[in-house]
Amino acid sequence: MNIKSFLRFVELPTKVASMIPFLMGTLYALYRFEDFYVLRFGLMFVSLLSFDMATTAINNYYDFKKASKTHGYGYETHNAIVHFKLKESTVVATIVILLALAAGGGIALVLQTGLLVFLLGGLSFLIGILYSFGPIPISRMPLGELFSGLFMGFVIIFISAYIHTDEHVVSLLLQNGWVSLNINIVEVLYLFWFSVPAILGIAGIMLANNICDIDEDVENRRYTLPVYIGRRNALVLFKYLYYVSYLDLVVLLILGINPILVLAILLTLIPLHRNIDLFKQKQEKASTFILAVKNFVLMNAARIAVLGAAVLLNMIM
Repeated sequence: MNIKSFLRFVELPTKVASMIPFLMGTLYALYRFEDFYVLRFGLMFVSLLSFDMATTAINNYYDFKKASKTHGYGYETHNAIVHFKLKESTVVATIVILLALAAGGGIALVLQTGLLVFLLGGLSFLIGILYSFGPIPISRMPLGELFSGLFMGFVIIFISAYIHTDEHVVSLLLQNGWVSLNINIVEVLYLFWFSVPAILGIAGIMLANNICDIDEDVENRRYTLPVYIGRRNALVLFKYLYYVSYLDLVVLLILGINPILVLAILLTLIPLHRNIDLFKQKQEKASTFILAVKNFVLMNAARIAVLGAAVLLNMIM
């Protein structure tokens, strides 16, 4: 396996779905709590990126092993294992190495932060594995969008903010056999509402992927959400996921969680609406699926830029 085949195998461009929420949570902590720890940031980056690549690799490997139709629908092109003629032993070894890196980075982060990161990270690890592996993987059910959105959108943002907050949001302590849990409900709710555009944007990526694969999924008995609700309804849902995200931005501005600069993000509605229309016209993995990724990046990279600017302004003032 060379670098080109590895990058295709782990689908590196799709890692924006985890890296952007990671950066958003970090900037949220900087903006709201004015805290930042370089080591914790680095450990989470390594663990998160390795695990995201591992889950994608597992999903591709599982599709390769379970596919009942290995010709047509672009299977020979978009499945990297088939396209690059990768050895099965090399594929499995790559997955194991990525999981080891993710686990190692995660354990080191837990030692720096505490029990809550262990529990949330462990749960995310479990869901990530079950998403692609097991008797009935989550990715083969109509729950893929929900789980991917919540865990990659909210949980990643929550952990990446929490590791810098010194337990201002949640504290979980284990002492002498007693577990003490304290939750600042208001701050947790603020973090959740802040995460909504990332949650819905990631769900949109998964939904677009499943819409593009709907015919192949039916052939391979992969019963995703578009298979259940139909292509037409799935396209309507795809559109409204984004518009709800923008409504959330306005609500957060009214609550005082977002800086006034966030209004500039509304300008991204113009290219986003154009991308939605293009995807509605044709749903194809090779040409239009990328529009969902572009929409996610467009919405949330703009939020990163706004938060980054707000942090800099706070530092200057």
